[in-house]
Amino acid sequence: MGKLPSSFILHSLVNGGSHLSNFHSFSSSSNTTATHIEGLSKKPMSMPVRGKGKRDHSFDNIDHALILFNKLIEKYPKPSLVEFNKLLGAIVRMKYYAVVVSMYRRIELLGVSHDVYSLNVLINCFFQLGRIDFGFSVFGKMLKFGVEPSAVTFSTLINGLCNQSKISEAVCMFDEMTERGYQPNVIVYNTVLKGLCKTGNTNRAVRFLRLMEGRDLWWCRRWDGGAEATCAVDVTEAVGVRGGLVGWGYFVGLMVWNFGCTKVKGIRPDIVTYSCLIHGMCNSAQQDGATRLLNEMVDNSISLNIVTYNILIDALCKEGMISKAVEIVDTMRKQGIEPDVVTYGTLVDAHCKEGMVFEAEDFVDAMIKRGIEPDVVTHTALINGHCLQNEMDKARRVFNLMIEKGCAPDIVTYNTMINGYCKAKRLDEAMELFHERSQKGPTPNTVTYNILVQGMFRLGKVSTACELFRKMLASGQVPDIVTRNILLGDLCKAGHIEEALELFQAMRNSGLGLDIVPYNIIIDGLCKAGHIEVAKELFHQLSDNGLKPSVCTYRVMINGLCKEGLPDEAYNLFGSMGDNDCLPNRCCYNVMIQGFLRNCYTSEATQLLKEMVGKGFSADIFTATLFMDLIVHSNISILL
Repeated sequence: MGKLPSSFILHSLVNGGSHLSNFHSFSSSSNTTATHIEGLSKKPMSMPVRGKGKRDHSFDNIDHALILFNKLIEKYPKPSLVEFNKLLGAIVRMKYYAVVVSMYRRIELLGVSHDVYSLNVLINCFFQLGRIDFGFSVFGKMLKFGVEPSAVTFSTLINGLCNQSKISEAVCMFDEMTERGYQPNVIVYNTVLKGLCKTGNTNRAVRFLRLMEGRDLWWCRRWDGGAEATCAVDVTEAVGVRGGLVGWGYFVGLMVWNFGCTKVKGIRPDIVTYSCLIHGMCNSAQQDGATRLLNEMVDNSISLNIVTYNILIDALCKEGMISKAVEIVDTMRKQGIEPDVVTYGTLVDAHCKEGMVFEAEDFVDAMIKRGIEPDVVTHTALINGHCLQNEMDKARRVFNLMIEKGCAPDIVTYNTMINGYCKAKRLDEAMELFHERSQKGPTPNTVTYNILVQGMFRLGKVSTACELFRKMLASGQVPDIVTRNILLGDLCKAGHIEEALELFQAMRNSGLGLDIVPYNIIIDGLCKAGHIEVAKELFHQLSDNGLKPSVCTYRVMINGLCKEGLPDEAYNLFGSMGDNDCLPNRCCYNVMIQGFLRNCYTSEATQLLKEMVGKGFSADIFTATLFMDLIVHSNISILL
């Protein structure tokens, strides 16, 4: 091959075996597994092992596999590694990865040398167990002892890296694979494409698709700002139309000699390839690009399936392009692909969220006529549509109908109904449904309690909300930061500042790792309750807690100081915003100007108004009203 391994492979080579003692202890530390294997060594096999000819093993359960393993290690002469490999492969298919790791160690103690197949199996097991470090130690061991990695080795490593969201390392491993002369198959390409799309690198994923197709592309290593990177280079674009044979030859020599490039043989993308890309583009709000890929599939005679269409329909609906989504459904039908329950559910949900419940009901009727029963997702979408229109009686009818049809409501369905009742101020019915669900439905979750607590506070039922919060804690539900922020904000709004302070202190002591939001809530509550000194003290503690004030924090403090008749102090705070890389926005300017006007600082307010306009901000309705009152009552002319 002639090329030195890259720093990535070299790192694995240098560290090869350095973790081996660790993963040997990993395997031996599984006392349950080891004991289980030992315990089965003397048990008779209660059921014959079912085999697939002479090539493979298949088992009804792990006990049968362990019995065969014990028989193998007791045999004399020792079985070949091939026999052990068959067994290891069968256990991997049963997903008992830790058992395979334990067996690997025992096979090694027998003096049986491992080959590339068994080491590939071991790497895969460590990756499946989330121990990518141990997996690469095995890879390093392969290189150190001269075991040539196979295409499967690289595929396993790439898949493991992508599953751990280490996409840059996965692309680097892909580079090594091609440099060593291994041709990636469509599965490897799809794995990398999926990883790129999951991390939002859709443009890079499209370039990778072109590389996959082999449209005169070379896969090259380059240096970018001192860091090694990889890229796909378009030969036609690089050589130019006038390059001719001389240009082509020069280009190839240049690419191979200077950049370590390898020409990658083209592979025909499949339905999975395009589905990954379309899904990634849709998630990145690139619907036009997704549609182009869909057309490209048709041009390349790749049969589209319902999954691909559903991905695009869902994306179009989320972008509010419902009519376009319906057009795609018509296109599907023309190609002989009928919508399924997912298609209809997506369309029902989209129409309901846009307030078009009548049209959504038409889709439900259409799917029933076609023999497709609405599932829990479709029913819940329709219920949500009625709730958004404050049609709770209709929502309840759909809820009851789905139960009659044998479609059990899930946690989302119940939460949707309870939220609808709370917003309609029908708290008794919300609580009735909550108790019904607690007895025979899915267990209420944190979202359920959040909805009810907020609903109770909106209706002024502070003590009832606090009681429900205590019941939540007693039931074993751990309130998340959202729950606590809701409770904190609603206590402040209700004027229960002492209870809010107690909760805030409990939140700080809980080790939740609070961000700036709960601080803003409690500082605002303190300011509105007239406790400006306590609010100031808490504001100055932010840096001690590793936090920086946000624009909202400054706005709250500036407003509180102005209301307490401290406009000079407020303006000093306003001027210090830049020190924390937090420049005043339109809202901060308006609050400061209003504070000046309410405290009769007319000239300061006028000057700040001019500064605000110069920054491209405009006065809000409250600032404009205060200035108009000043002009009318004081006969002062101010250019607004």
